[in-house]
Amino acid sequence: MNEQRVSHSPGPRAWLGLLVVLGPVLLVAMDSSVLFLAMPKVSEALSPTADQALWILDVYGFAVGSLLIAFGNIGDRYGRLKLLMTGAAVFGAASAGAAFAAGPELLIVFRALMGVAGATLLPSALAVLSELFTDPRRRAKAIGIFAATFAAGFAIGPVVGGQLLNSFWWGSVFLINLPVVVLFLLLAPVLLREVRATRTGRIDVLSVLLSAAGILLTVYAIKHTAAEGLTAAPVATGIVGVVTLGWFVRRQLHLEHPLIDFRLFRDRVFTIAAITGLLPLAAWSAVAYLGGIYLQSVLGLTVLDAALVALPGAAVLTAACILTPALVTRMGTRAALITCHFFIAAGLLLLLPTSISGGIGWYIASTVIAGIGYGISFSVVADTAIAAVPAERAGSAAAIAETSNEIGNALGIALLGSLATLIFRFQGPDLAGTLNETLQVPGLTAAMIGDAKTAFVTGLHAAAVIAGILHAALGVFALRRIPRTFLSTGDSGAEPLAQDAVDEGSVR
Repeated sequence: MNEQRVSHSPGPRAWLGLLVVLGPVLLVAMDSSVLFLAMPKVSEALSPTADQALWILDVYGFAVGSLLIAFGNIGDRYGRLKLLMTGAAVFGAASAGAAFAAGPELLIVFRALMGVAGATLLPSALAVLSELFTDPRRRAKAIGIFAATFAAGFAIGPVVGGQLLNSFWWGSVFLINLPVVVLFLLLAPVLLREVRATRTGRIDVLSVLLSAAGILLTVYAIKHTAAEGLTAAPVATGIVGVVTLGWFVRRQLHLEHPLIDFRLFRDRVFTIAAITGLLPLAAWSAVAYLGGIYLQSVLGLTVLDAALVALPGAAVLTAACILTPALVTRMGTRAALITCHFFIAAGLLLLLPTSISGGIGWYIASTVIAGIGYGISFSVVADTAIAAVPAERAGSAAAIAETSNEIGNALGIALLGSLATLIFRFQGPDLAGTLNETLQVPGLTAAMIGDAKTAFVTGLHAAAVIAGILHAALGVFALRRIPRTFLSTGDSGAEPLAQDAVDEGSVR
């Protein structure tokens, strides 16, 4: 036994390869959140409409989430390293284009292209990493570092963006990607090897198109209605989107090799895990986005001060991701999964005392308490999902868990952000669709400014309350429906991530 471990012990090349792989992973995660504090600056420079501002933020997440599994299959067929190199190059080029975009429409296009490239990076990076670490225990440790880096990227994105904007223009939040991409393209061919997986079946292109189109059409209808009001065009678009998503689900149930295996949702523990992958990131992304506007446009903080206010929550979230595996060993996956939702709910509700005259302390307390729950949820979702299904379906379970993360990140801004926009439109001074647009209108009186800020804070509170209630409800549901005898793969002493899960493109 000991001799086998020694023979499989990774050398310096493996650990250097891990460091190289972590670069693109960190970038993909950071770019999901780096604009949260930058949006006021982007709004000043490009003057996007309310729905354009939301698209700038979340088209990236939708592109990543809708294409993750498809690119996982493509990488299996044509080579993971080849796809990883191509994706990194496109990601760098799109980042440069976004940095110098002359208008909101171009920025949306480049953000979407960054998302497409990001969808190639995540599954391929993990599969290449699995080739570096052949010993299951060493590979599990490497995957843990990989997962912590990914979660940390989400957490520190707003802080990094705020620090950059303190000294540079808004495009710098994208240009920071270029040195990492160039370094990766230089070192990856030296330290990494090509990886292919033998896979039966073919990629169902129609499923890819149906999922992407259904999501985008439905979200467009929601955003347009929130920003402009209920008209025939968004209603018709929304109906087409819902029908398209229904067609997608029905098609998956009849395919031999579905893009998403919806039959896994028959297991209630897997369903809870998948929702836990989606809901916390939806809450986190929406509150981080709205919180960035609150700190800067309502309370008047500089972007650097706003970044410093966000720092404690980001630090706690990252620490929770790192410490959760040890926590799970002591208290079990079931307890961790239940606890995370109550921490998030409590943290979100701590936003209610915030007002237009103050609330920085409450905001910090909210992000710190919720950050504990976010960190736990990010760390246990994939392990819980894999443990809930038979071993031969672990890859599908892990892929769904990761997709739910990315879709949740985008849906939070799309749905909760649209709710805040709708409330602002009804309760604000009716001069523009967003707070930042309103504050730029000439000739504003103090009363108008107060009304606009109050309407925005009301929208922030509404988003926090709804997300908090959903988390509390999911926590109660998990408490009642997850068996006390449930064990994760880590609890049972099995290998933490099955090899076919790595092959299928899981990130956590």
